[in-house]
Amino acid sequence: MRILHTSDWHLGQNFYTKSRASEHQAFLDWLLNAAVEHQVDAIIVAGDIFDTGSPPSYAREMYNRFVVQLQTSGCQLVVLAGNHDSVATLNESRELLACLNTRVIASARHNKDEQALVLNQKDGTPGAILCPIPFLRPRDIQSSQAGLSGHEKQRSLMEAISEHYQQCYAAAVALRGDQPLPIIATGHLTTVGVTKSDAVRDIYIGTLDAFPAQHFPPADYIALGHIHRAQKIGGTEHIRYSGSPIPLSFDETGKAKNRFSGDIQRRGAGQRRTAGSPYQPAAGHRERVAA
Repeated sequence: MRILHTSDWHLGQNFYTKSRASEHQAFLDWLLNAAVEHQVDAIIVAGDIFDTGSPPSYAREMYNRFVVQLQTSGCQLVVLAGNHDSVATLNESRELLACLNTRVIASARHNKDEQALVLNQKDGTPGAILCPIPFLRPRDIQSSQAGLSGHEKQRSLMEAISEHYQQCYAAAVALRGDQPLPIIATGHLTTVGVTKSDAVRDIYIGTLDAFPAQHFPPADYIALGHIHRAQKIGGTEHIRYSGSPIPLSFDETGKAKNRFSGDIQRRGAGQRRTAGSPYQPAAGHRERVAA
């Protein structure tokens, strides 16, 4: 099963009033070509497709056009919501895009019956089991409790996230049965030990700072989003952030922008590779201004 893991597109972003439309279009064109060239079976977008909950019309058109163009390649697309995405915005085209070989998972609440999905290869045979976990909003995975201290709220949220992952993994194991298929999980959150950038927004304000990697289930690959710098987590090969396709803040300039692709097999076997996506370099200029 050959997948391509990407995230944090932030379509519709303006960088200090400058539109990023041309850069995003160049990335999407590159991604289409990469899917064909490398014969990718599925592209997984781990959150933050759009920069805001109400993206401009050109950003929505760009997204929809990409889905239509990708369909001709036979590559399946899985879109997970991030903290910047609106559940309503993603869901408005969900059923339509399902007819174009695209699965949209906008929230865990909507996802109760879809905790595990089969990802097919281009020939129609099962290639992997996916736990399609989007950004987990606290209200979707835990009940509100009054009178908790800050530490208790943090522990409660961490336990709720961990429990949701374990439930999805158990559903994936049951769906797999005796088939020798790898299990892939996704996520859109901050994990312990990551390197952030200025453009990354805190998700769980006042509660959970970062999720411990050891609380993830034993999936064969975990495709993460939210952190804009591509990196592996905890010295592992199978837990990764793909990073954003273009720099979204000045401290991201000069950093390689990669997409991760690989042939995923069980027990961590298979080949993994990164591929650099095109982007326009940016530079900052500082000047002292006399009072």
